[in-house]
Amino acid sequence: MARVVCFGELLLRLTAPGSERLLQSWSLDVCVGGAEANVAVSLAGFDHQVSLASIVTDNPLGEAALGELRRHGVNADAVQRALGRMGLYFLEPGAVRRPSKITYDRAGSAFANAAPDTLDWNTILAGADLLHLSGVTPAIGPNASDAAIRAVEAAVAAGVPVSFDGNYRALLWEVWKGDGPAILNRIMAGATYAFINERDIALILGRPFNDRASAFAAAFETWPCLQAIAATTRQQSSVEDQVLAAELVTRTGRWVSPEHQLPGVVDRIGGGDAFAAGALHGLLLGREAQYTIDFAVAAGALKHSIPGDFNRASLAEVEAAMEGGSLDVKR
Repeated sequence: MARVVCFGELLLRLTAPGSERLLQSWSLDVCVGGAEANVAVSLAGFDHQVSLASIVTDNPLGEAALGELRRHGVNADAVQRALGRMGLYFLEPGAVRRPSKITYDRAGSAFANAAPDTLDWNTILAGADLLHLSGVTPAIGPNASDAAIRAVEAAVAAGVPVSFDGNYRALLWEVWKGDGPAILNRIMAGATYAFINERDIALILGRPFNDRASAFAAAFETWPCLQAIAATTRQQSSVEDQVLAAELVTRTGRWVSPEHQLPGVVDRIGGGDAFAAGALHGLLLGREAQYTIDFAVAAGALKHSIPGDFNRASLAEVEAAMEGGSLDVKR
């Protein structure tokens, strides 16, 4: 199995219970999350050696979040503690025709305030097979943006492949007036694997595309390090009833997954991270491209059945879902 380093902010998610509006009743369900942490937990569940590089607040909230990571097999030795607050986000779950809504509360967190050179990337990346990060991290603020660029540049210099999930967060970029397209372009220049679609590519390159194929062709032409792109396709008849499929495209071919019907979605948050982790599992092990995209979309589909940010599906469960496994009670 591979040794993977994920870099990003560890968060607390506070969710309105059931299908309530935010603070409709004065209670919130709490769990640990964050895009890169979600990928880390999934990959650890697939038996890879995974570390999270981050900065958390030096108080019981930070310690509780780190304890949850360790409980899922993620190494937290590269996480530093600092003064400041814990990054939060609030989720109002959608229902029927009302979409889910996220409210961020991350300004001034220990991660956002950390200097760009806080983490020693030469030490953290030693012996790593992959660095994974997402577009959420540079969107947090100027310090996090500079840190993300430094991490990618250090990985490229060390010969460590980089995985990048576009995850464009307009609300976060707007807070500090960051030039998202320019910064993400610099990160994509070092990416080996990308989880992006035609909208991400159009935003970063500043020009429209008529279809996904032409956008992917432009991505491969623009970013010479890029070797593979994976993207999902989602159909929604309501918040609870969706269909998920995906494709994997390299410089030499294209592979498409079967569709997964998702009636009665429990929790969509983290589904893209579960998909990314599934694709990385196949790519890191050198599995066939068709297996890789089938495994990835099955992992993403299973996450829709699990409350919270983390995908708690095992390797065996994902492979069973790839085969359209029985829905009978397992006894």
